[in-house]
Amino acid sequence: MKSRIFPLLALLGAMLLSACGGSGETPAATATTAPPVAPTSVAPAEATVTTPPATAPTAAAPTTAPTVAAPAATAPPAEAITPAAAGGEEPALTLRSVPVETDDSTRTGPFATDRQLNLPPGFHVRVYATGLAQVRWLGLSPDGLVYATLLSGRVVTLPDTDKNGVADSAKTFADNLPGVHGIAFKDNGVYVATESQIVRLEDTNKDGVADKRDVLAGDLPSGGGHSTRTLAFGPDGKLYVSAGSSCNVCVEQDPKRAAISRYSADGTFEEVFASGLRNAVGLVFHPVTGELWATDNGRDNLGDNIPPETIYNVKEGTNYGWPYCYGDRVPDKSQNPPAGFCDKTGVPAVKMQAHSAPLGLAFYTGNQFPPAYQGDLFVAFHGSWNRSEPTGYKVVRVRFKDNQPDSAAGDLLVEDFATGWRTGGDVWGRPVDPMVAPDGSLLLTDDKTGTVYDIYYQANAGS
Repeated sequence: MKSRIFPLLALLGAMLLSACGGSGETPAATATTAPPVAPTSVAPAEATVTTPPATAPTAAAPTTAPTVAAPAATAPPAEAITPAAAGGEEPALTLRSVPVETDDSTRTGPFATDRQLNLPPGFHVRVYATGLAQVRWLGLSPDGLVYATLLSGRVVTLPDTDKNGVADSAKTFADNLPGVHGIAFKDNGVYVATESQIVRLEDTNKDGVADKRDVLAGDLPSGGGHSTRTLAFGPDGKLYVSAGSSCNVCVEQDPKRAAISRYSADGTFEEVFASGLRNAVGLVFHPVTGELWATDNGRDNLGDNIPPETIYNVKEGTNYGWPYCYGDRVPDKSQNPPAGFCDKTGVPAVKMQAHSAPLGLAFYTGNQFPPAYQGDLFVAFHGSWNRSEPTGYKVVRVRFKDNQPDSAAGDLLVEDFATGWRTGGDVWGRPVDPMVAPDGSLLLTDDKTGTVYDIYYQANAGS
């Protein structure tokens, strides 16, 4: 009798052990080592992403939290959730190393030796132009010509007449503009901003060089820190100009500092459009809604992870808190904020890793990338300086849905898109400004190497 009972008990014990493993600590390991188990762990994650935000935590807590808590920031869960978020059309999120492609004209300087970057599958990168010391901002003229500003004082054009993804040349459009940064276009004019001026340039004889130069405004705040000024024309035809703070944290005397101001197209100052933005370097108007979006660099010296870097959907007349508040309405005790002040400030639409230094941003409006990227936001992280472990030096993608950050994306709201400029302890490149090119690729400046990259999608072009 005992000889029959013991085998039966052993069988039941094995079955119970197997059942317990499905909701305990083992799925984290099997997600990467045992492919047949993956569909079991994917289903709850997909349900969590598509469930309305108010109910997602309730649904996820009893079934997935113990399992996914540890690997939430790693690649395998991101890959598993991607098909659900993108209707199965989006490439896997795991980045893979690809060579930075060069030709005879660009295989020089930092690219005289082979370089690698990390991109999602199907994406590739080549050097569009290099040798552009301190290149910062990109602009696309109404006729499709790429412009770039160089803090060293030049504005250059970068034509690609043969459409091979490499600029034919870098022709100086204008020079003697120290600190030139922002660039915008209107009515045959090329508008640029130095630290203190808004200047309108025009090529009246069509030889590719600006022969007319008008200083429209000389009242931009100058001195102190944060010397770059960014320009953008709004749907209303007005010119919006950002100027960062003069310090890390202080009370400014000039209301145009740590603010976005609105000017008429003739350079007349009208009003401060939004304030309390410590250093809103990146400005862009949404291509569908016409709303203004901006990156903002948070204050320093509060530790490695405080405060978060932010993206704002900037509203007219709103104060976003600096210097009295940081992050999501957190009072800065070092500044003795007025009682209740932070409760009334604007809140970030997106929060990101502290000290990443987000600069330029661009909504994807092209047709070259997979459909899932349409309308998403690309943001360049210039990289940290006051963090014990450096961070940034990459481009991230922010998922948008219905023209707003996708609240259902969870940890996938902000994800790495292009990395590799930091390898070990070495930083060899610093991204600044992305821009969608006429062919749908993504151009990107790097002011450390003096380079403009062209990131393009071609699913079957190599590994």
